[in-house]
Amino acid sequence: MAVRYEYYRCFYYAAKYQNLTQAAAALQTSQPNMTRILRSLERELGCRLMLRSNRGVTLTEEGERLYAHVAAAFEELRLGEELFAPGGALRGGSVHVGASASALHGFLLPVLGRFHRAYPEVRLKIRNSSAPQALHALRRGQIDFAVVTMAEEPLQPPFRRTDLTSLRDVLIAAPGLVPPDRGPLALEELERYPLISLSRSTATFAFYSALYRRRGLVFDPDMEVDTADLLLPMVEHGLGVGFLPESFARPALAAGTVAALPLAEPIPPRSICLVQDTRTSLTAPARLLRQTLLESAGA
Repeated sequence: MAVRYEYYRCFYYAAKYQNLTQAAAALQTSQPNMTRILRSLERELGCRLMLRSNRGVTLTEEGERLYAHVAAAFEELRLGEELFAPGGALRGGSVHVGASASALHGFLLPVLGRFHRAYPEVRLKIRNSSAPQALHALRRGQIDFAVVTMAEEPLQPPFRRTDLTSLRDVLIAAPGLVPPDRGPLALEELERYPLISLSRSTATFAFYSALYRRRGLVFDPDMEVDTADLLLPMVEHGLGVGFLPESFARPALAAGTVAALPLAEPIPPRSICLVQDTRTSLTAPARLLRQTLLESAGA
């Protein structure tokens, strides 16, 4: 059944004002036209929706049930319209994003800064978590979308990934931990040094486990931390060596608090991805932030 939007619109205002004259004035139409549309709606639905009298209109039981759904829909439309000031400028709302630390430092933070300067009234709610945690929150509807680091792996529906930029890790250590005159290191040689890694619940741990396995090795770090924010200071204090995105490690490398160790074979790149649940429609602010991310990535 395809009932025209205009029918529901007239029904909504008639039920809201409980007076056809007032509803017609709000819609800038005539009372006879309102009456004609409402009768057409009743005919389409096959039931009586309103009882008319000299005192106005009263909803029937069927009309009450229909109004509960129509009012909720029109309220959502009203809230959506209120997000925009005259001229189309976004002026409110919020965006919930799940982001891994690598994605934040490797791509997301400067984009969020530009977005906030352009739309200061939009509230940004960023949940810093591992990729699996972000996808779990997305599945539960707790965030609008996720921006996370992932290997070249497909996602099962209803998730859809859009690659934003590539990310390459470097192996870092505190100066002096590894002799500076050593040549490029093979992965198996890293067993000589304490290895610090992100925890087993992260996509990074799964990535390195698969990489080591392909080389006939076992990825068995000596220490595990929950986020890259914790891994870097542990390396800086000489507790071991660790893999970290080059963009994340760059300030420490420039300051000389850590040194990059050459590897015999470079670590394969990963992607920073935007992941959406295709079952869910994005709000206007979320759509605008998504578009800003895609434009920043050239996607």
